[in-house]
Parts: sequence; C-alpha cells; structure tokens
Amino acid sequence: MNLQEKLQRLEQQALAEIKQTDNLEKINKIRVHLLGKKGPITEILRGMRDLPKEQRPQVGSFANAVRDELTAAIAKQKEQVELILNSKKLEREAIDVTLPGVPVKAGTPHIIMQVIDQIEKLFLGMGYQVVDGPEVEEDHYNFEMMNLPKDHPARDMQDTFYITDQILMRTQTSPVQARTMEKHDFSQGPLKMISPGKVYRRDTDDATHSHQFHQVEGLVIDKHVTMADLKGTLEKIAQTVFGAKRQIRLRPSYFPFTEPSVEVDVSCFKCGGKGCQVCKQTGWIEVLGAGMVHPNVLKMAGVDPQIFGGFAFGLGPDRFAMLKYGVDDIRDFYLNDVRVLEQFSQKE
Repeated sequence: MNLQEKLQRLEQQALAEIKQTDNLEKINKIRVHLLGKKGPITEILRGMRDLPKEQRPQVGSFANAVRDELTAAIAKQKEQVELILNSKKLEREAIDVTLPGVPVKAGTPHIIMQVIDQIEKLFLGMGYQVVDGPEVEEDHYNFEMMNLPKDHPARDMQDTFYITDQILMRTQTSPVQARTMEKHDFSQGPLKMISPGKVYRRDTDDATHSHQFHQVEGLVIDKHVTMADLKGTLEKIAQTVFGAKRQIRLRPSYFPFTEPSVEVDVSCFKCGGKGCQVCKQTGWIEVLGAGMVHPNVLKMAGVDPQIFGGFAFGLGPDRFAMLKYGVDDIRDFYLNDVRVLEQFSQKE
C-alpha cells in the first residue's frame, strides 16, 4: 500500500470517527491525535523520503488536502455538538415567564430619619431653608461664636471630642447657624433656617445617652421677632410630631447663646396630662430648649442687635422618636436590628 492510499484510508476512518463523536472533550482529543506533530499523518509523511523526487510533490499536496479536510470536519462537528449541548442547556434552564415573580421586600427609612423628614417638611412649608454643615468643626464656630469664649464654665455642659486645640467633633449643630448668619445678606430678607445633623459628645452609652446622636436646630433672625413668635413655632412642632391636641409650656432656663432661655414641655400624649409613667405623673414631658438669640451671638456674626433680633431652638430627633414610639433604649436605634426597625412604617 503506497503513501497516498494510506492517507486516503486514514482520512476515511477519521471522518467516520469524527462524525460519530458527540463529546467536546473527545473531539479535542481526536484533533490532537490526528493533526499533532506525532499524529498518523506526520508518521505517514516520513515515508516520503523513500519516494522518487518526482512523486513527492503529488503526495505532499494530497497530504495537505487530507489535513485540511479533517480540520474542517473537526470544526464542523464541534460546532454541531456545541449547538446540541446549548439547546439541551436552554431546555433545562427554561424559565416560565408566566409564573409570578419573587416578591421583593421593600425597606423603610430609619425611624430617626422619618422624624427628621417630618420636621424638615414642616419647616420647608413655613418658608425655612434646610442648611447642612461640617461635622468636624472649628472651636471658633462651635463655641466662641455661640457666646462661649475660652474657659467659659458653660463649656463643661458639653463634654467634647477634641482633635486638636482648635478642631473638634461638633457638639451641636449651632455652628451651622453661625456660618449661615455670617454669609446671609439681611438686606435681601430675614434668615429662617433649620440645621439637622449628627453631633458628638463624650457620653457613656446607655439607655438614654449616646456619644453620637442627632439634633435639629432652628434659627430666625429678622426685625421685630418676639417670644410669641417662638412660642407659636414650638407649639406647631409639638402638634406636628406628637398630635394636634398637644399643648406646650415654657420654663425659665439657661443657655449661653439665648437670653431669655426656656425649657419646653409638651402635654403628655399618652395620658393627655392626667399623669402616667411616661410623664412621671406630671402630665408634661420635656422635649427641647429654646430662647431669644443673645445679642453677643448676633454681634459676633456681624448682625446689629439694635436692628435685628431672633429666636433659636434645638431638639433631639432621637428623643422625639423614643417618646413618640415608646422606645425605652436609644441603643435600639443604632443596632440595625431589623426586628426593631421594621415596626416603624413610613406611613406613620
């Protein structure tokens, strides 16, 4: 049997084997075996050295044709096998689009954010602006601009996280008010703002205290602002958050940045003022502090206290949420326990 006949026989056997193969791994093995350097075609062609020179081109050309045909057959069979395998895979993984989808459980804003959003919505409707500011603050804005100079005894009321002698984690959102007063052009109209945000104090975390909590402070600066304006605003806050029947009372107090200053109580929303465990049998619950802006605060912001006056207040959304929803441990708000948080619907 000459070389050409051997190649022709090899071709027929290989084509039959390729056609019967339905496995990609086996097809690859056939390709390596037939077309590799140590394959049967190469082995047959080694016998060309014994052929007369005039026969070698003819045999070589035939060998190349066999190689090309086998290569094409392997590629075609591989493509067909892949199509069959993909078809079977699609059948296995078919999706019935008529089936109902998997329900996605919708979350809800954190309860403290709900309270803040409720307060922001109220004041935006009253023409206030919501102003944000840095949480890493300068001592100048956090204390000095709030009528708390160096070594002032009232600084002891707020145990502070200092980063340097002049940089600290803000203990209140009041510095946002100071920065805004400095920039505000009162010839264009009054300043009416609230400044919600996180504040930081060196408190030991327990049921009613946290080293990080939230504040919403409000400020109004204009001509002819009175204590009656403040009282009406505070009453609106109490009725919006705690219910339309709530009443407030003002008690004298002290804050360095307001004069006069007041503590604000709201009539107990659980017992209606009759006395219960929530209000400690008094019928009233303390909720925030407020007062008329101290003239020194206006002066340091470049505002003439002979022309302008105003009021300020500060409340804690964390405390508001605890009171409104009967939560007795502030730490529940920060543990991210879904069992606690999912109880508070956005609709509330």
